[in-house]
Amino acid sequence: MHGVHSTNSNLSPALITAVRRVLRPFIKLMLAKGITYPFLTEMLKDLYVEVAANDFKIGDKPSTDSHLSLLTGIHRKDIKRLRHGSYADTETTPQAVSLGARLVSLWSSDPRYLDENNQPKRLPRFAREGGDISFEGLVASVSCDIRSRVVLDEWLRLGVAHFDEENRVCLNTAAFIPAHGFDEKVFYFGHNLHDHAAAATSNLLGHSQPFLERSVYYDGLSADSVKILAEKSAQLGMESLLAINKTALELEKSDAQKCEPNYRMTFGIYYYSEPVEPEKAPGPTSDSHS
Repeated sequence: MHGVHSTNSNLSPALITAVRRVLRPFIKLMLAKGITYPFLTEMLKDLYVEVAANDFKIGDKPSTDSHLSLLTGIHRKDIKRLRHGSYADTETTPQAVSLGARLVSLWSSDPRYLDENNQPKRLPRFAREGGDISFEGLVASVSCDIRSRVVLDEWLRLGVAHFDEENRVCLNTAAFIPAHGFDEKVFYFGHNLHDHAAAATSNLLGHSQPFLERSVYYDGLSADSVKILAEKSAQLGMESLLAINKTALELEKSDAQKCEPNYRMTFGIYYYSEPVEPEKAPGPTSDSHS
């Protein structure tokens, strides 16, 4: 397997093949952004110890260094060093995302901000022009600590909003996926792919009720057909996202009155296409004669 050898004969070849395929896009990203192999291996050691310690306990007792070493294959001295370190992967939400996501959710689901087609209205910029149904009023309904001008400048920079010919503020209907701003994109990259992978992993391990994870796959399409399907997917996907967002917003308001533990959820949609590589013709064979 391309020079990769394992002493564990119980490893599933199908799983190893799937893991290699899953990792390729991440390796491409890391190479493009300067994350080297030595840096990655140290990070993987850290993650192996963290996941093993948190998710593979024996009973209710903390795992010993010896148990973690046996489970992960990492030397005990490294286990000890890593367990006394601090993990730096706590999800930090950029300000543009935390406030922006709330504003977009309200703008795309609250009937006050929707037109007759259930699409986000084009909002006057200032309250003096539109009252509460203005961009200034929208921001004030979510936060009194930040001026609407600051939010608007950032949204224009990120490509989340734009002005129309009447100088009204328009929400770009691709929901809150910034067109610019690397940190904002990276936040969604980590959040969305983590939850997709967590759902798929849970389904494979069979530890709980299976999560929704479905896709449609075809590999005999022309470039024009792929374009048509991309547009159709974007249309239907946005309809689904807006519908789930509206219901979630209503339920969250209702649940705020309950004294129960909170849960979080993610519902996501993606579309991907690429050229299909032609199958390689079998190489010439040589016959040996005795």
